[in-house]
Amino acid sequence: MKAKVAVLISGAGTNMAALLYAAKLPNCPYEIVLVASNNSDAEGLKIASTEGVPVFAKSHVGLERAAHDAIMHEAITQSGATYVVLAGYMRILSTEFVAKWDGRMLNIHPSLLPKYKGLHTHQRAIQAKDPVAGTSVHLVTAELDDGPVLGQIEVAILLGDTADTLADRVKMAEYQLYPKTLADYVARDTNPEFLIAQVRAIALAQPESNEVQSQGMPCFGIIGGKKFAYVSVDHRGDGKIALLVKISGVEEQTMLIDSDADCYYRPAYFGDGWVGIRLDLGDTDWDHINDWVAKSWRAVAPKKLSKLMDVVYDF
Repeated sequence: MKAKVAVLISGAGTNMAALLYAAKLPNCPYEIVLVASNNSDAEGLKIASTEGVPVFAKSHVGLERAAHDAIMHEAITQSGATYVVLAGYMRILSTEFVAKWDGRMLNIHPSLLPKYKGLHTHQRAIQAKDPVAGTSVHLVTAELDDGPVLGQIEVAILLGDTADTLADRVKMAEYQLYPKTLADYVARDTNPEFLIAQVRAIALAQPESNEVQSQGMPCFGIIGGKKFAYVSVDHRGDGKIALLVKISGVEEQTMLIDSDADCYYRPAYFGDGWVGIRLDLGDTDWDHINDWVAKSWRAVAPKKLSKLMDVVYDF
């Protein structure tokens, strides 16, 4: 399954176009499902529409920031996107919008972050007599240009460079960097090693837990006690990457599967006391997974240990 990406633009959309054309290459792990803008005249909307990508535009004029962001968020969620990519979107985003897409919104910035956050990056690099400038892709956080850097490319500053000539070459680097970095980032969602590592960190954070191999799968249990979680990777050819956790029985299993058959399933050979939770659908809520692992741990933990944890965390 390809990750579904919405791209936000305000103007020409050249970085958006680079992402869109890269998405046409074989084995690209993402697809562009929406290009949205705060400017209905943005040239990038014409490019996207002509290429068959759905577009959406809503001017921010006359709207409070949070209200406009809410409209954009609704359009993005309606498109089915699980990632948001900023590509020349000339809006400072509200903290509410950023929080909704925490860990799933990327931006490209024309400097080697953390250097030269904000505007006029090329002129600042030239004035500082830096030997190189460049571009960075980073996760978006509430602080401007301050999220974790996912990738960078250096661009040499030539003798006699102006801000404009340097900007032209940095743009060329951006067109290489953004599609590659986005592809690498979204591919984690179906990468078994990444998914196992995420579950491992959560499971081993439970008291007195350890990891073993069982039935060919990473398995987590209480030391000297019962197992509370497995990570299934194509177990017996089922094609799924999933977390298997303890539940109360067939009624809870049936209820969960009926509520979301794409996410939950009955794991073969485990019976009615377990449920499988898909990790490879591209939209894993890791807080939700953390809650499931903790609940499963509590289901098998000795009463003495679980009561001790109740006291520690004042349950």
